[in-house]
This record gives sequence, C-alpha cells and structure tokens, in this order.
Amino acid sequence: MIYTKKEENEAFADNDIRTYENEKEASLEPTTENVFRRHIAVDPRKKLLAKHRLWMDNLQHEYPMPYHKFRIGVYIRYYNQTKHENYLDKHIQQFTEDISLCKNWTLVDFYIDKGMSAPRMENAKEWCRLLADCFSGKINLIVTQKVSNVSNDPEELAFIAKTLVAQKEPVGIYFISEDIYTLGSYYRHDLFDRELLPQGHIALPDDDCDMPMICEFDKGLAEITNNKGGLV
Repeated sequence: MIYTKKEENEAFADNDIRTYENEKEASLEPTTENVFRRHIAVDPRKKLLAKHRLWMDNLQHEYPMPYHKFRIGVYIRYYNQTKHENYLDKHIQQFTEDISLCKNWTLVDFYIDKGMSAPRMENAKEWCRLLADCFSGKINLIVTQKVSNVSNDPEELAFIAKTLVAQKEPVGIYFISEDIYTLGSYYRHDLFDRELLPQGHIALPDDDCDMPMICEFDKGLAEITNNKGGLV
C-alpha cells in the first residue's frame, strides 16, 4: 500500500497522540516514590558513607595506648587527587607531630606506596619492606589511614593481621579512619585462632620419603665435611 505525504503525517500524528496518552496513564498509576524529592539527585556515595558510619558505631573501639612502648611504622598510600601540591608533606608532618606527643612512642620510618587503590600486597614494594621490618622486630605497630590503603581483599587482610599478631612480640595494625586496632581485646580470640584441620585429625606416620629438616640436613653436612676433610 502506498501512502501520500498527507496520510504519512496523519499516521505519525496519531502515533504521537497514542504515545502521549499511554505516558499520561502510566503517570497516574500509584507509586511509592517520594514525589516531593523526585527532583533531588541521589548521591549513592553519601548513602554508602552513612551506612559505613552506622556500622562503625556498632564496633567496640580500642586504640594504641600512649603508655605502651611502640616502635611505629607509618604506611601511606599516596595519590595526589587534592588541590594541595604539598599534600604528602602535610600528611607526613601530621603523623610526626601526633606520634611525638607520646614519649613512649618511637617513629621508625615512613613507608609510602603510590597509587589510588591497593594492589595485591606482594606488588606494594613499601608495604613489603614494612612487613620485613615487622618480622625482624624493628616495628611492633603499623599505623595507616584506612583499610583500603593496605588491601581491598578481606581474606588477605585477615591473614596478614593474624601472621603479625602471632610473632614472638605481637605486631598490631591501627586503621585511623575506621578506628580499628588489630591488637584490641575484641580481636584477640580470632587472631590467635590457629585451627586449620578438622577436629579428630590424626597425623600421618613418618615416611621414608619425608625430607629431613633443614637443621638436620645442615648437621649431617657438617659431619660429612669434618670426617672427610671436605666435600667430594
């Protein structure tokens, strides 16, 4: 069928009228929307922050005590998204001043990784250097601004917190923004939980294929060396 130009225009007009009427009917249907706030743009980040603050209020808060002797390593994840060119310098100055207020605290060093978000821990060079200083006994308290500076993986974060607290001299982490202290009394049970295998597990007997411990191997090597005057 062939339409004239006039018939095409009339068809388009009828279609526009039907569309308008359908939209009008839909607008009259009952709604649960707050019509008085329909012109206000919702900021999802603001709602998320509100929920986060509510969650924080439900936590039991503890923090490093000034009378305890701490050797502190400050971890900073630096991403200059602010208008201040010397933002990092101000951040360092603030930490230095805060720590100097407690005579029993010693600021050992600053560990600064660049980037907006934390990668896997093994890819953060300064974080790895900080952990090495913790394991060597140089540091017994890590202070950082927020959890996401260290890791966005809760399991990874829990693993490293348990590893640090299991040291001969326990090492704690204090996250300032969340006000979380991993040596707080409310974390002690979880951090010292060493259960890995199910209850009732029985260890397998020794096997001829079991490799000797390194210390035993070294001892045997020394005996061979002494008896033969050197290695063959």
